[in-house]
Amino acid sequence: MRILVVGGGGREHAIIKALKKNPDITEVFAAPGNGGIAKDATCINIGALEIDKLVAFAVENQIDYTVVAPDDPLVAGCVDAMEEKGIPCFGPRKNAAIIEGSKVFAKDLMRKYGIPTAKYETFADMASALSYLENAPIPTVVKADGLALGKGVIIAQTREEAKAAVRDMMEGGIFGASGSRVVIEEFLTGPEVSVLAFTDGKTVKPMVSSMDHKRIGDNDTGLNTGGMGTVAPNPYYTEAIAKQCMEEIFLPTVAAMNKEGRTFKGCLYFGLMLTPNGPKVIEYNCRFGDPETQVVLPLLQSDLLTVMQATTNGTLDETDVIFAGKHACCVILASAGYPTAYEKGFEITMTPEAEACTYVAGAKLENKKLVTSGGRVTGTTAVADSLEDAIREAYRLSNGVRFQNAYRRSDIGQRALQAKRS
Repeated sequence: MRILVVGGGGREHAIIKALKKNPDITEVFAAPGNGGIAKDATCINIGALEIDKLVAFAVENQIDYTVVAPDDPLVAGCVDAMEEKGIPCFGPRKNAAIIEGSKVFAKDLMRKYGIPTAKYETFADMASALSYLENAPIPTVVKADGLALGKGVIIAQTREEAKAAVRDMMEGGIFGASGSRVVIEEFLTGPEVSVLAFTDGKTVKPMVSSMDHKRIGDNDTGLNTGGMGTVAPNPYYTEAIAKQCMEEIFLPTVAAMNKEGRTFKGCLYFGLMLTPNGPKVIEYNCRFGDPETQVVLPLLQSDLLTVMQATTNGTLDETDVIFAGKHACCVILASAGYPTAYEKGFEITMTPEAEACTYVAGAKLENKKLVTSGGRVTGTTAVADSLEDAIREAYRLSNGVRFQNAYRRSDIGQRALQAKRS
């Protein structure tokens, strides 16, 4: 089989490495891919949003199956365009990808169908939003409606911070059209959990839960990032909570989308907060999370392509989705200065041992050398019988990845260890 994976980050590298375990796959193409992915796939110089070119490439090269990994092309209708040409895809169609593409849609869906989430109001004009903030509980959360590269959420500790966030989004246009509408919602407290789930629109088969580390600095300090590391499973996510989430959140969400005529097929990401009043949805994503994918897929024992095709074909109920009863830890190496200003162009070297379990995100090939080209550069994952061993091994292996100005957090997984001990 010939497979096309749309995207070019660490998530896509993890997907490609997992897919390649299937002996029936003869060739994998990545569009656009990156310098690290080039070792595992043929990279094509087509951007993830160049949908017409992606479809033309898939037709001309007789692609048997396409995996659309990032949010932007899913929300823009890449799956629809591929399927119109008879190319089966992993991922939701445009009308279902709106569950991530519009936070207003997602919140209204949850309110309509009684899915637990934070209390909220939505606003399409700035004056109304600012007026509401005069009496809103503080701290509060301000969210841009549309996609904003994971940066469209502001947790405001003061009323002035909240108002500034609204002005920046609705008047300043810092997120473009994505900020033309905003959601202002209740600030929730409790442990956060990420759960990715395969679904064919009828059956839901969750993957192993995970814990992300969003802040740039140790002890969860500093600016938010795209993720500085992950562990799986998340110790806060017990069997009892998993059962509750399936009954109150996962199945109701899929059923709600069906009732709205927006059947969701692919990977549905549930960002959850385990509040004192039970689990609540913070956000939905319409695709694999990054870097959660880099700890979840290494634990998958079932064949990834078979599971993906089952979501497309509606046969997920007949398909095994089995995960190893082990632990995984991923440590991200970033460019110093990320998530603000940082230098690029430094050569990356890896020991063979490290390279085997490292996913490349922000790198390109230059004069046949792999060099840094982004903020988050690599993610190195270890799998072990215990969380302690997985953390220790992930750090040891990440020592085998080197480039100038490399930065990593030193405490990935420590919060999870404390939770297990308490």
